[in-house]
Amino acid sequence: MNPGGAADAHRTIERVARESYGRLLARLIAHTRDVASAEDVLGDALVAALATWPRDGVPNSPEAWLVAAARNFYIDRVRHDQVVRAHESVVMTPDVAAIDTSAPADFPDERLKLLFVCAHPAIDPAMHTPLMLQTVLGLDAARIAQAFLISPATMGQRLVRVKTKIRMAGIPFEVPQPNELGARLDAVLEAVYAAFGIGWSAMPGADERGRELAEESIWLARVLLELMPDEPEVLGLLSLMLHCEARRAARREPDGRYVPLSEQDARRWSLGMIDEAERCLGRASASGCPGRFQLEAAIQSVHSERVRDAATNWAAIVLFYQQLVAISPTLGARTGYAAAVGEATGPAAGLAALDTIARHSVSTYQPYWAVRAHLLQRLGRSCDASEAFDRAIGLAEDPAVRAFLLQRRG
Repeated sequence: MNPGGAADAHRTIERVARESYGRLLARLIAHTRDVASAEDVLGDALVAALATWPRDGVPNSPEAWLVAAARNFYIDRVRHDQVVRAHESVVMTPDVAAIDTSAPADFPDERLKLLFVCAHPAIDPAMHTPLMLQTVLGLDAARIAQAFLISPATMGQRLVRVKTKIRMAGIPFEVPQPNELGARLDAVLEAVYAAFGIGWSAMPGADERGRELAEESIWLARVLLELMPDEPEVLGLLSLMLHCEARRAARREPDGRYVPLSEQDARRWSLGMIDEAERCLGRASASGCPGRFQLEAAIQSVHSERVRDAATNWAAIVLFYQQLVAISPTLGARTGYAAAVGEATGPAAGLAALDTIARHSVSTYQPYWAVRAHLLQRLGRSCDASEAFDRAIGLAEDPAVRAFLLQRRG
């Protein structure tokens, strides 16, 4: 054990919980095959660390210590259940003894495997991504709920139900065979992109976990590409995230003010990331099998051309959005299409495209109201624009975005 005071121990526990929770949980689930129990015993291990480390010192490998402690807690639970159910003839005992407590060098593979495990066809497809975000990446229900535009309580209830179903139905938490990976790939890509989106929308400076989550998502896509190097949508997703991440430094002024994409200083974009994104997109396009992530990456690629041309080809963006909406008519894609039409053809055409989206579906979707306000303002409909601005401002969680909209509202 290393010497250290209580403050150092608490800081280490906080860091490990923040940076390694998903990895540790993935490692435990791979062997216990029980999501809820793995979460419980990892929580027990963290509580034990709070009591032990300040007294005995921080262990040389905190992650390995936590995995070992969680394993012991799980063994105690299994033994307790065996006693309670002693009258039963057969008790299934997961392979907990096989949990590896050595250095965390193998953790990344465990997480990637667990992403595919969570995409088991017996689990409700609508819950694949939330389950992966919580189980593999360690996000809480409140944060996941933001990405799905529902309340934290509803998301929490859904996650509890799916875990209960996994346990009651005996759905095996096993790594799929190579020939099963393709059928589960879409769900894994959706989860990785959802994690990136949550990280990307986190408030810069106020939530460092957001940047870590975005970087973690890009890393997971790279690992996934090693596993499936010929999958065009994996290349498309990596390209999309790299294009977005390349602009991180330009999203805010030095004083924290929000800067929309159209007004960003392209000289602050990362050319290295853009070049890598373009190479990925080029490899994906060579397959001749366009998909959602390739099209989204192509849209971002057109935006990135501003580095060289100092202009945006909105007509090209409209064409890519048309293809995207045809195969993936999400709220984001349809709102983005309307915004692009507004730039390419004029605000009236953009507003007409926006009006094809059912109002009940956008009541809490902030980008819709921001785009609507912008288009109405360009049309000179001041009262309607102010009303839409108010909706967008009320839904904005980032204070910098809220301040930007207030300024534009006037």
